[in-house]
Amino acid sequence: MSYAARLDSRRNEPDGPILETVSELTARIKNSLEQGFSSVAITGEISNLSRPRSGHVYLSLKDEGAMIRAVIWSSDASRIAIDLADGARVRCQGKLAVYAPRGEYQVVIRRIELDGAGRLDQILRERRDKLAREGLFNADRKRPLHRFPRRVVVVSSPTGAAIRDILQIMTRRWPLVEILVAPARVQGIGADLDVVAAIQAADQIAGLDLIIVARGGGSLEDLWTFNEENVVRAIAAARVPVMTAIGHEIDVTLADHVADRRANTPSEAAELAVPDLNEIVQRLDDLADRIERTMGSRIRDVSRRLELARRRMPAALALLIAAHRARMDRAGDRLPTTLAASIEKRRHALDRAGDRLAAVIPNRVTKARARIEPIAPRLATAVASLIERRGHALERLAASLTALDPAGVLRRGYSMTLRARDQAIVRSPADLEPGETLITVLANGQIASKALPPGTELADGSGGAGAGDDVGKVAPG
Repeated sequence: MSYAARLDSRRNEPDGPILETVSELTARIKNSLEQGFSSVAITGEISNLSRPRSGHVYLSLKDEGAMIRAVIWSSDASRIAIDLADGARVRCQGKLAVYAPRGEYQVVIRRIELDGAGRLDQILRERRDKLAREGLFNADRKRPLHRFPRRVVVVSSPTGAAIRDILQIMTRRWPLVEILVAPARVQGIGADLDVVAAIQAADQIAGLDLIIVARGGGSLEDLWTFNEENVVRAIAAARVPVMTAIGHEIDVTLADHVADRRANTPSEAAELAVPDLNEIVQRLDDLADRIERTMGSRIRDVSRRLELARRRMPAALALLIAAHRARMDRAGDRLPTTLAASIEKRRHALDRAGDRLAAVIPNRVTKARARIEPIAPRLATAVASLIERRGHALERLAASLTALDPAGVLRRGYSMTLRARDQAIVRSPADLEPGETLITVLANGQIASKALPPGTELADGSGGAGAGDDVGKVAPG
């Protein structure tokens, strides 16, 4: 049975309104609200902001007396330029929608902007002043662009007109450049994170000479990504120069202030980034022509001067020789007089020196004699005493040497026994081998003998060495 038929059947029921199910009532409310509020515009303060991974944005709008739930579907969220945050006052346009399973209604937001006249301008001024105080916009930190870049990275939307203009113009002007594209969203929630990531990734590329950050024109809200603080700081931190080409000529963002070079448009950025090959070739041709003309003129001028010098050389050389001869004649005339004067001057100087020396020497001799005469007797006495002391010491040394003389010991009746094979003194029988030849040295001669084996009988009948002796006694040989 249809809904209308059920309503007709229930109209006959007495006492009370028409009986409906929850779903039926909710459906009527949904139809009524969504048709009656298909377009709404409200203001309020954001709270309960949530951004799940689906890309949708969930929030609540509130004022002093009420609160209403709201949602921004991902397709619309990607086009939002402002930075949403709890506590921000906003103006929204959209429609009412009812979520039937929970019987809740909410605002489906299609457009959202900060509330208050000039609110974005105020935020922009405050942010610009803050970054300027930190020195990020100072002219002395700007770096010059490479005159002939070899590798350039363009940070932009890969589907926008800006990237197409840059690629076409740069490749036409300077075919030697290598152009890389770092794709990034340039508008909408989270676009600033894309741009920052693209700049940081490009900055790590080896051999990079320039980064160009570009997008087409748009409103202040459309360009707001390039007023975000994290984008500005990423440009300032890049190790290579960064050029911005954002919007049209009248559009100026904070990214333009911090960049090393700002271009009014993406097309101008391409022209500023690389030279024109045709212009360089033409300039080289012009320089070659100028060099050829200049060198030809100089060669002709030098040739003329050399020819004139060659023609004038004999006369000029004769004049030069005559001038030198005249100077030599004048010097020869002055030489005797000058030499005689110099000799006389030196003679007078020697005479004066001799007079001073004759006066000085006797005086010094007299002073030296006066110093020496008083100490002469003491010197003679000291020398005599020194000679006497040295004589006594010499006598003591001579007596000591005499006492130590081996010949003196032999004269007192002693003898010295040597081994014949090495002339070593025999100090113990252990130093001998049986049958070894010995030399006994006396005061007035030597005696040769041999060492006997142990136990050998001597001529006087005495026994040999006792048991345990290592060497026999010595007998005359």
